Amino acid sequence: MKTNTIKTIGRSDFVNMGPIRLRQPLPTQQIDIIDPFILLHHYGPYHISEEHNPFDLGPHPHRGFEPITFLFQGEQLHRDSLGNESVVKAGDVQWTTAGRGIVHAEGPTKEFIKKGGYIEGIQLWLNLPADKKMMPANYQHERNKDFKVVSIDDDNVKIKVIAGELEGVYGRIQTQTSVNAFIIDTYEEGNAFIKIPSTHQAMLYLIHGDVTLNESETLIQDKNQLIEFNQDGEGFSIKAHKKSKLLLMSGEPLKEPVNSYGPYVMNTQTEILEAMRDYQMGKMGFLPER
Repeated sequence: MKTNTIKTIGRSDFVNMGPIRLRQPLPTQQIDIIDPFILLHHYGPYHISEEHNPFDLGPHPHRGFEPITFLFQGEQLHRDSLGNESVVKAGDVQWTTAGRGIVHAEGPTKEFIKKGGYIEGIQLWLNLPADKKMMPANYQHERNKDFKVVSIDDDNVKIKVIAGELEGVYGRIQTQTSVNAFIIDTYEEGNAFIKIPSTHQAMLYLIHGDVTLNESETLIQDKNQLIEFNQDGEGFSIKAHKKSKLLLMSGEPLKEPVNSYGPYVMNTQTEILEAMRDYQMGKMGFLPER
């Protein structure tokens, strides 16, 4: 099979977001957007306790995109203005379609804070096309045990299918656009060829470990962690040098103007101003503090 060539290799350096220090491989000075993906934050692992809990995000709004959380360690309580309240645990995924507006809050549960432990995850922003930016908001929470897994190379490579399709296996998340979301777990010396649809733009992010792509480029934590592929092949090969975990995201590019400000991702500055006004007027709903 023809491999997708590598367009860009990116780092995952730390940035400060209020009291939280986290990795931000997207956007950077090198890579502004990997259409339709707007932002990727890799947070943690943070040790959470009653004396130290920086990761408690109170009620805040979103509009025009889909904020997605992949949780790897710990547990978080999600609440939103649609009336949803759920505890997201390690391995779970929450997929919020902000649409025309949602207010949500998240942070470690009281029980987790009391017993203490580590929390780690990824928040990814997936853009919505112009004709779906004002759709009704929606929330999906899928549990780790319910996802299907594609095993390759005598189980040395296991791919959890979150959304989209791989080798005839479909993810549980219902998407608004053509998107694949996979969590890849490899053991040492695991080998695989992973397909990417020809219409998709794709990125691969190293969460932990050490792997080589297409027998040429190596991803190592604290060095290079993000690969952006060209749309010129059928997929990529991966070889692990130690136990590793990666996130693969691919989707059809929207090829639309992007205008973002804070928690809003729209097409024009006017739409951003409208979002700010609508939130202040309560049109995105309400969520009380706790």
